[in-house]
Amino acid sequence: MRLRLYENITRLHLGFFNEQRRGDMLSRFTNDMAEVENTVVNSLKSVLKEPLTIVVYFAVLFAISAKLTLFTLVLLPVTGAVVAEIIKRLRARAQQSQEAMGRIVNLLDETFSGMRVIKAFNARSFLLGKMNDELKFHRKVNLSLSRKNELSSPLSEFLGVIIVAAIMYYGGKLVLGGNEMQPQVFMGYLAFYASMIQPAKNFSNGITSLQKGTVAARRIFEFMDTRPAITSPPDARRIKEFTTAIEFRNVSFSYNHRPVLKHINLKIEKGKTIALVGPSGGGKSTLADLIPRFYDPVEGEVLLDGLPLPQYHLDDLRSLMGIVTQEPILFNDTIYNNIAFGLPHVGEEEVQQAARIANAHDFIMQTEKGYQTLIGDRGLKLSGGQRQRLAIARAVLKNPPILILDEATSALDSESERQVQDALMRLMKNRTSVVIAHRLSTIQHADEIVVIQDGTIAERGRHPDLIQRNGLYRKLTEMQKT
Repeated sequence: MRLRLYENITRLHLGFFNEQRRGDMLSRFTNDMAEVENTVVNSLKSVLKEPLTIVVYFAVLFAISAKLTLFTLVLLPVTGAVVAEIIKRLRARAQQSQEAMGRIVNLLDETFSGMRVIKAFNARSFLLGKMNDELKFHRKVNLSLSRKNELSSPLSEFLGVIIVAAIMYYGGKLVLGGNEMQPQVFMGYLAFYASMIQPAKNFSNGITSLQKGTVAARRIFEFMDTRPAITSPPDARRIKEFTTAIEFRNVSFSYNHRPVLKHINLKIEKGKTIALVGPSGGGKSTLADLIPRFYDPVEGEVLLDGLPLPQYHLDDLRSLMGIVTQEPILFNDTIYNNIAFGLPHVGEEEVQQAARIANAHDFIMQTEKGYQTLIGDRGLKLSGGQRQRLAIARAVLKNPPILILDEATSALDSESERQVQDALMRLMKNRTSVVIAHRLSTIQHADEIVVIQDGTIAERGRHPDLIQRNGLYRKLTEMQKT
């Protein structure tokens, strides 16, 4: 089950997540899995075993006296209605408890990961207040859940006593009034009925405990049944190489009905370098994300070699692309495994060659164990420039014909930027490249510069031409010079 959950997480549409949603979801599933495991161990045995015991007892009771047993069965729906109402309320409270625990774990995760920011902004009191509110609510819900849980056992016993009293009254009438039952038979009947009370009590307690696990399991299975938004069609075409061009035809895209791209028409020829520039929030990253089908346009289509992207097999399509982002995604593993990520059949010499192209080999050899050095969670043991060069080495090793660079140098200092930019120039050689950049000095060599503003193409052309037009691009260039 854990493996299937992980598979679903890796397959879901990327737009399904933001940092808050991701942390909340993962923390809730951790808690839900623990709750389900606890339920299976502690409650499922009683729920499965005790009903069979009760059925056997009722069969014996029917054999002793069918009339008295039918009278008993008439009383049971009253008990069942009371227990059902308790279970209904338990289920609602259990769901609130699980959701509250998910928020608490998520808040702890955010606190640990954002400790520097918390200290820098003196936000300790603010976060303590949030945590205190969540803990108070969780405590309130759990107290209510515990009260109802503890109430179920004595209530079931009380109802059992009432039923026993009713049985004694009716059975006494059968013994004394109509001589329909012998006294010793009646005493044996009562003994068997009393023996059935404990299994019934265990079953009731098991059902009560099962409610928390049921709520957790329902949420887990709802997620496991969620289908990815971006998939390959059943008759998807296989593709092994990129031959002509990537084309955007009248492409529009929206986030939650908010227009981000509006009627974009753009053609990227094979081997060309296209730079996307413009103000923040204009839609540059979204435009690039449409190429590997992280999203699909809401209007228009994106074509590769003349065919719409959804016609290709998704894995084949993405195998043609290498992506380097502003924040490199590294894993808590060795340098070697981070460079060779997703490529299990490459050799050590190939990994080292990729690192040399990315200007990473020298600093790697200065680490404690070279390529076998562990870099920590998200590469925290490395500097920003070193992390970025490892991400570039990974893209070099993949050797993709299409390269997407999303502000790959914007967060670096001047020295790191120079080294990373040099590595990027080597990487882009003889490849089709889409480069998103805020530092316009890094993209003046591009075959075409496309200026995106408010989701539309405001200008396009080579650097000298755009400077002469005295438009938005020239304004952005002059602003960076001052």
